[in-house]
Amino acid sequence: MKLEDLGYNNNFETLRVKQKLDDFEIGRIRSEHKERYIVMTQKGDFEAEITGNMQYTAKSREDFPAVGDWVALATYGSNLGIIHKVLPRFSVIKRQAVGHVGEVQIIATNIDYAFLIQSVDRDFNINRLERYLTICNSSHVTPIIVLTKTDLVDEKHISEIKNNPRLSIKKVLVLALSNETKYGYETLISTIKKGKTYCMLGSSGVGKSTLLNNLSGRNIMETGSISQSSNRGKHVSSHRELIVLKNGGILIDTPGMREIGITDAVAGIETTFDEIMSLSEKCKFRDCTHTTEIGCSVLKALEEGRLEIKSYENYLKLQREQTHFESAVAKKRKADKAFGKMIKIHKKMKNRNKY
Repeated sequence: MKLEDLGYNNNFETLRVKQKLDDFEIGRIRSEHKERYIVMTQKGDFEAEITGNMQYTAKSREDFPAVGDWVALATYGSNLGIIHKVLPRFSVIKRQAVGHVGEVQIIATNIDYAFLIQSVDRDFNINRLERYLTICNSSHVTPIIVLTKTDLVDEKHISEIKNNPRLSIKKVLVLALSNETKYGYETLISTIKKGKTYCMLGSSGVGKSTLLNNLSGRNIMETGSISQSSNRGKHVSSHRELIVLKNGGILIDTPGMREIGITDAVAGIETTFDEIMSLSEKCKFRDCTHTTEIGCSVLKALEEGRLEIKSYENYLKLQREQTHFESAVAKKRKADKAFGKMIKIHKKMKNRNKY
């Protein structure tokens, strides 16, 4: 398999040359298992881990390799390797790490398009879609909304979802399909381009694993059912994995996500809620928060029914999350700086006591 088949291009080659990585094998992270990585190269797959220096100098989890990364590695034997360098990423899809305030979890890197998958029978939620859109827009990844399980509802219901005002103003491609009847598959496959990387984002139980199996023509992922007690999908995919499809497209499957906390997504919020941003240009005050101010064009549009109240409320909610995340990051940096200063003082005092 050639590197170009995995998405390698002239931009990555330029980065490789600039960083003088001629002595290393170049490969792409296919999957990660407890800080051990499967790397796809022209010579085949290698099981690899990072150097001790990379682990020591990493400032955060973002400095470690992730699925989708291009890496430089030294290979040993037929299938072992050591990763020495991660090539700069052109896009990173990430969210707030669950249970770790102010920390980031990388979902996948070097993504061109993201399939935002929701089922039309039970899972469809525009608020969640706006979260996904915000994540994509802040990562410079082109979103494509995919509605699944269309065989469980009638055409009228599907049409109502597609024509929902909050969805139609986003100007995002919306595809509808059925994993059972294969309705809509031809249109979906035609959007997948050779050498481009796609990431599937969605909750458990929306049909991501079945879709991946059908697109690849292989039983790559197990498929699960919906819990009757909670009406929620059961987690099937337990890790992220990069798959090369028959038509040359590259697809990354991800575990279902119920929590989608946004991170540094100011630009993403502005792009997702561009209608509100456009209205805000006419506000009386430049620093208008669009909540209580006199002369606020956003509030005026709400009163006149020109702006969806639910979209406005979701915008404010994401804004609050963004502010909270920035505050948590600043607090964490301050604590880390104070801890580092304390260590330096301790070492200095320890050296003095030697004499």
